[in-house]
Amino acid sequence: MKKRNIIIMCTLLIVILLLVVGYFLVGNYFYNIALNPHTSKSFVLGDEKEATEEEKKLESWLKENSKDVYITSNNNGKLKLHAYEVLSKSNNENNTEKKEDVETKDKENQDIWAIVVHGYMSKGLDMAYAAKEFNNRGYNVLVLDLRGHGLSKGNYIGMGWHDRLDLLDWTNYVINNNKDCKIIWYGVSMGAATVMMATGENVPSNVKLAIEDCGYSSIWDEFKVQLKSLFNLPSFPVLNAASTISNIKAGYDLKEGSSIEQLKKSKTPTLFIHGSEDKFVPFYMLDEVYNVATCKKDKLVIEGAAHAESDRVNPDLYWSKIDEFIKENIND
Repeated sequence: MKKRNIIIMCTLLIVILLLVVGYFLVGNYFYNIALNPHTSKSFVLGDEKEATEEEKKLESWLKENSKDVYITSNNNGKLKLHAYEVLSKSNNENNTEKKEDVETKDKENQDIWAIVVHGYMSKGLDMAYAAKEFNNRGYNVLVLDLRGHGLSKGNYIGMGWHDRLDLLDWTNYVINNNKDCKIIWYGVSMGAATVMMATGENVPSNVKLAIEDCGYSSIWDEFKVQLKSLFNLPSFPVLNAASTISNIKAGYDLKEGSSIEQLKKSKTPTLFIHGSEDKFVPFYMLDEVYNVATCKKDKLVIEGAAHAESDRVNPDLYWSKIDEFIKENIND
């Protein structure tokens, strides 16, 4: 009998050990797929497409009209973070136009700053189209490279959670250089989640409004959608295991990063945009974030637009709505 009990105990210990090892192996595998910026994301995002001629022109425009600026992050590691700074014509000392020829809107808007935030596994250069739109309106523009992306340092993807605090650091950078500034936050996809999550913090009064385009309701819910779509797997125990590894390697739990919970505390006027055919960040998430927002708010649905395609599907409606929302809130 005693020998039998020892065998049972040993068997149970082996099973438990195998389960623990399996838990960490599964967690590490999905952590790398989702949050390690150095691991290929082709399985999730598909093969990287070659930039179009128009995209190449926009990237060149951003490089030629910006200067590289850097700050050091104050949260979860002193990381060197990079952004492209594009000044309005009236603020740009290198502008070749005569001062009297600078358009009136540039003079009127010289204290307005748009901080532009890119999406998952993207980079600041990919947001050149938005940077140019804002700059054409006479605004100064700061185009961020989020941690682990572009020219910014970092060994993990923040999914908006740690990035929200980096956005606040960049906001303070702008304020320190222009105390009279009026700031617009604009983000797409993960950048939109970053913006929404940031609005739940102690936001400086210089931030007048936020614009989020196709952001997710929470990190957990977005990964739950992708886990089902790509692997046909349930969230338990896979996401739990990935979250454990994320806590160890990235310093945050996947359940921490919630746009919904942050928007419940928000006082920043926010425009919510989503494409009706978005499957990557499902369209239903628009109402989830919009309905809980306690701030002044408006929303725009672009019919027929897939993920992060709204500005391309109907650019006139997209930017006219943004202009309208800015006009309503920039001087409040």
